[in-house]
Amino acid sequence: MIAIAALPTETVRALQAGAPDAYGTPPEHHVAQGSGNPCRHCLRLIPEGAAMLILAYRPFAGLHPYAETGPIFLCADACARHDGTAIPEVLRDSPDYLLKGYNSRDRIVYGTGRVVAAAEIPTYAEQVFEQRDVAYIHVRSARNSCYQARIDRA
Repeated sequence: MIAIAALPTETVRALQAGAPDAYGTPPEHHVAQGSGNPCRHCLRLIPEGAAMLILAYRPFAGLHPYAETGPIFLCADACARHDGTAIPEVLRDSPDYLLKGYNSRDRIVYGTGRVVAAAEIPTYAEQVFEQRDVAYIHVRSARNSCYQARIDRA
């Protein structure tokens, strides 16, 4: 079984309060313009007309060659964190996603990166977790490579 993990609430609340992003700049305030604005905390699409944040995010504790940084969206107002085994709304919004397995040192486990149909995310994640050296999996946009969520063993 797998668990889909959103960004930690503590991190998101700090960003919503104006804490600096991965580049040391405050999040930008915008208004959602329809679909395509997935919040990385509630893992839902931010409704059209709702306030949202755009910021640089790096889903790694330290800097190293594999520590990708990129743009993400967050609800500007407090939202409930998605946490569970159900596939969230944002991972059903696109036809496919890029999945990559990482080891406990936050390095990509080569051979695990693959663009996977949205409906096949759980099946492929289970296959990747058959490799003992895979500690977790990142889900990224297949088109823009933006970080979406993390998958852990449940």
